[in-house]
Amino acid sequence: MTHEPWTKEEFFCRLKEIGTHSYHHVHPFHIRMNAGQLSQDSIQLWVANRYYYQRNIPLKDAAILANCPLREVRRKWIKRIIDHDGNEESEGGIEKWLRLGLACGLAREAILDERCVLPGVRFAVDAYVNFARREPWPIAIASSLTELFAPDLMAKRLEAFERHYAWLAPQGLDYFRARLTQAREDSEFALAATLQYCADRKSQAAAVQALRFKCDVLWSILDAVAIKMNSS
Repeated sequence: MTHEPWTKEEFFCRLKEIGTHSYHHVHPFHIRMNAGQLSQDSIQLWVANRYYYQRNIPLKDAAILANCPLREVRRKWIKRIIDHDGNEESEGGIEKWLRLGLACGLAREAILDERCVLPGVRFAVDAYVNFARREPWPIAIASSLTELFAPDLMAKRLEAFERHYAWLAPQGLDYFRARLTQAREDSEFALAATLQYCADRKSQAAAVQALRFKCDVLWSILDAVAIKMNSS
């Protein structure tokens, strides 16, 4: 049986529905964090583990670049690697995240050597990088569409940290401020590419599944952190 492709409007609605219900903004850990209910130790645990995700984002994006034969897509996508790794003119998101760790009271070496990274976090992040390596590049791009929902999350997180965690130095929040703009720009291109290059029903369905998988990755990271936090 042949299935007609969804219209772009239908396709977008299906993608948006995944994020509305499955994005990690509704995870109990985030709800508690935004309500100011976490201790400094819990914030440190989250920051140290989330670093492993941050440092692997450029590897994920490099895998997409390596699989993509279209120069016009590569020229846009490479911006993501620079945004995180930085260059001569910009320190990049990874360095900003390290500054967040310092503002939380963590030692830089303790973040870099990953001594606090939990097995569940490592497993989830590695699965995401491997997904980007083995899947067709349009499907891997679709998995990044959690960024459609990131600006709202970042705005709420920034407000929550400024209100509830006054012990954290203001410059430690620069990562969140930068992502307010970057995530919106990145998601606009990723969405346009997904709608254009996932044009048949099979690839559209795979893109929806890819976005669901990415939500599962982010949720699993928080699950691991929450379990460790509650057992301490």
